[in-house]
Amino acid sequence: MDVSLQDLEAAINWWRNRRPAQGEAMTLAPEVAALAKPYALLIWRRQASLPAEQLSDAARTALAAWRSST
Repeated sequence: MDVSLQDLEAAINWWRNRRPAQGEAMTLAPEVAALAKPYALLIWRRQASLPAEQLSDAARTALAAWRSST
């Protein structure tokens, strides 16, 4: 199964609303950070999606939580 850029963006925004960046350094929540890396790679590579197997365990877990909420 592939994960689309739009799904990653929606999941990041969902997590950012649930767990906003905190502190003076505006540290991202671990779920947001896990999803941000594949999101950035897709943009940098100009790709629309990537295989779910390429996500880290943390990113897969964060994405699954978002999907189960929608």
